[in-house]
Amino acid sequence: MTAHPPKSLAIEFALLALLASLWGSSYLLIKIALTSYPPITLMAFRVTLAAAFLAVVMRIRGEHLPRDGHSWRMLFVQSLLNSSLAWLALAWGQQFLASGLAGVLNSTSPLFVFLLTGLSADATNSIPKRVGVFLGFVGVALVVGLDALQGLGQQALAQGAVLFAAFLYACAAINGKRLAHVSPLATATGTMLWALITLVPLSLAFDQPWNLQPTAKASLAAATLAILGTGVALIIYFRLIKTLGPMGVASQSYLRAGVSVMLGLLILGEQLSGTVLVGLAIIVVGVALINWPASKR
Repeated sequence: MTAHPPKSLAIEFALLALLASLWGSSYLLIKIALTSYPPITLMAFRVTLAAAFLAVVMRIRGEHLPRDGHSWRMLFVQSLLNSSLAWLALAWGQQFLASGLAGVLNSTSPLFVFLLTGLSADATNSIPKRVGVFLGFVGVALVVGLDALQGLGQQALAQGAVLFAAFLYACAAINGKRLAHVSPLATATGTMLWALITLVPLSLAFDQPWNLQPTAKASLAAATLAILGTGVALIIYFRLIKTLGPMGVASQSYLRAGVSVMLGLLILGEQLSGTVLVGLAIIVVGVALINWPASKR
């Protein structure tokens, strides 16, 4: 495996941190938006606005969507794994779980990637990456705190839904490598179009969204989630799948959990404890080990 040049690797790490920030803030945005939007309609709103945004970006950049049926079939599978099913499961679970518990459960996607690919001859089976996965979990546990885990065993369906979303994220990170022939922008746009086709009819059938009276705050949160947390984030995500690989891009979930906790602390005005600072440092080390290029043999 060819290592990235130092400058290139620094850019990819910066993009990974940006992706974690965008998706880390999504927990807060979803929580706010759920006060006015039911889960299916919220996700339908999210993917519709994101698809429109990405279509405009494609037009400006002069890119085109794939024209072959095979690519569209792969985009459909990717949309189910990374968007439609995963986001529905996460939004449904967040109705019943504290944000800290949802964050720590949803940060397990790198472990699922490791379990799904660890038996192969891939570089994900290296000792540094194994150590990185372990350190990531230790760091998340320290940041979120053991108190967040006291609810395990309760609300089992909601916890299972968030874990299922993490599993789907892992499958999406692995499956996304099959779309290497499609640009990141076209992949993001195509998956959002499929998600729109999937979720909008469900919203119309089950939620009757024309009867909703959302608040301005909830609508602003949903729009921010759609544009920044979805449109912009997916462009970065599909680029990183190609540059850092499935395990690398999945590792942002550790940073994402830290971001979500940090936002909670800032909004609630809580003090940062020494344990939280140590946990964030461990997370950074774990992510670096997961993404560190394999040495040439």
